[in-house]
Amino acid sequence: MVFRLVLGCGTVGRQTIGRLPECDDRLLVVTEDEQTVETLRDRSVPAREADPTDPGVLAGVERPALVFVAGDRTDRNRLALERARERFPAATIVAYLGGKPTPEDRAAFDELADRVVDPERALGGAVLEATTSPAADAAIRLRRRLLQIDGRLAVMMHDNPDPDAIASAVALAEIAESVGVPADPCYFGQISHQENRAMVNVLGLDLRNLEPGATLEEYDAVALVDHSRPGVNDQLSEDCHVDIVIDHHPPRGPVPSDYVDLREHAGATSTVLTEYLEQFGSGFDRATATALLYGIRVDTDEFTREASSADFEAAATLWPHVDTDVLRRIERPSLEGETLDTIARAIKNREQRGPVAVASAGRIGDRDALPQAADRLLTMEGVDTSLVFGFIDEMVFVSARSRAGGVDLGEVVRDAFDRIGSAGGHANMAGAQLEIGILGAADDEQVDSIVSVVEEVITDRFFEAIESQPGTPVGSYTQTSEVLFTLEDEE
Repeated sequence: MVFRLVLGCGTVGRQTIGRLPECDDRLLVVTEDEQTVETLRDRSVPAREADPTDPGVLAGVERPALVFVAGDRTDRNRLALERARERFPAATIVAYLGGKPTPEDRAAFDELADRVVDPERALGGAVLEATTSPAADAAIRLRRRLLQIDGRLAVMMHDNPDPDAIASAVALAEIAESVGVPADPCYFGQISHQENRAMVNVLGLDLRNLEPGATLEEYDAVALVDHSRPGVNDQLSEDCHVDIVIDHHPPRGPVPSDYVDLREHAGATSTVLTEYLEQFGSGFDRATATALLYGIRVDTDEFTREASSADFEAAATLWPHVDTDVLRRIERPSLEGETLDTIARAIKNREQRGPVAVASAGRIGDRDALPQAADRLLTMEGVDTSLVFGFIDEMVFVSARSRAGGVDLGEVVRDAFDRIGSAGGHANMAGAQLEIGILGAADDEQVDSIVSVVEEVITDRFFEAIESQPGTPVGSYTQTSEVLFTLEDEE
């Protein structure tokens, strides 16, 4: 049981005593203020009316483990500190500096006390933290850019957005609204993954689904979240003027924007937006907080994939504001039959070379089933890297996953498909979109033939790209070095 002794009881002392946790530790307050003693005793706090600087008073006190010198006056606190250090040399002493310390007072406190409570330094540190930290600086610059917008802001997610993109767009729109800028979270494509739909529906998120070919003429400014270049994984024109970019993916070229915040160390863009919400100080909406936490958990695979300390800190910040019942409902939607069919075809059609499995799911109706199929292949014995692709109209969609320490999957997928489509991602997860325009002009028999060739090309390109990774033995995955047909030939 720890014995704590408080010498003097000014404003800081009273506030500290009032916040001491309820525990079995013993406490004694010694102060000359009769009214304070009566107040403390009324609250069942042991208190003694006496001079805390009197050596005779201290001589009659049991040796404490911790002494808190907590009067208001600097000169009295310094004397109490000197007497306490002399009487209790082994005790830990925390001393409040008081309001008007001289340089000599500061030197004495620093020498005699284990911890010094300095109101000027504490206030100055708090102000500096609030105005000069990287997070505060970013928030100040973002606020400045938002206030320059005269009109409505379109916050663009990437096509067919995932939870991280959805949550980030909702959060940025909320931040813009908090400074008087009307904003809409927007996306092209579909939200087809059952968990993503559940997230939007259960949380009641207000998103705008743009029609193919839609322009943003009604908006005065554009922001991109969870991607960084217009025309790459969204249906904006490549020359679209972008005002704000917030992302966590490594850029594959110049980022054309007035305000750019790329946090490659963060496991999710939702982590970055959580920090912005905290800095803007407008509070956390329950639905937005729940969406952000879910976005972080999905993008980091429950904090096991490319997670950083920033992701854990963001999750801790969000947790008190999250609706856990709703979160459980989002995470446990029923699997649709079409998704199960896609997973089954991927398992059946897989081609495995060493620890790498590649599979075509053929014609699919839901591209969001592909990452689930890739995750399922990754659970098979002996497989540490998987790629699954499927055809929708004249497009091929690719999803890849890896838990191999020596593989940078984002680089592999870019090497394999960037020249013939749009590709990118992280070390452990990546994707691509490839356009096969000839399919639209072919009959059924020709389509089957073309699809068969395209499947072979995609498979071989991926195995060749992964074989080219540093440290990969030559010939580990590639069965043939001759590619008889390429997508460029078809174009």
